[in-house]
Amino acid sequence: MEIIPMLLKEMEQETQTTRKMLERVPDDKLDWQPHPKSMTMRRLATHIAELPGWVSIALTTNELDFATNPYDPKPINNNGELLQYFEETLADGKAHLEKANETLLMEPWTLRNGEQVLNTSPKVGVIRMTYCQIVHHRAQLGVYLRLLDIPIPGSYGPSADEMRS
Repeated sequence: MEIIPMLLKEMEQETQTTRKMLERVPDDKLDWQPHPKSMTMRRLATHIAELPGWVSIALTTNELDFATNPYDPKPINNNGELLQYFEETLADGKAHLEKANETLLMEPWTLRNGEQVLNTSPKVGVIRMTYCQIVHHRAQLGVYLRLLDIPIPGSYGPSADEMRS
């Protein structure tokens, strides 16, 4: 089986859960954080929303250097902007993946901070890591929402909140 159709299928499956989770982010809690060392809900949700764009980055570049490209998150002021941003990065990532070829997926891609190489992997590995990052941060967001007593949507089956409904 070809890899690209599998990656597109996984993207679509994870998108459904991610969208449901992002829809729950309340406008009045964007600056809330569970601990001083934790990201604010705004930063965490924005990061989740931007991650599908990493598929495009992996497919159109050979590296990302944090030393020359410092992280500059998009300003998000409400849930509508958050969801719109997610849909934009998702459409971009999906479009680039649909146009890609299997050979491109095997080319190396490097994440670095100046001279320090953090990781070099085939582009397909970077795409898979991106999906894993989405799931990881989505789980963090679930904890944030739980602490605020906001019902959690199910991910790979019903959540405890959905079981009680």
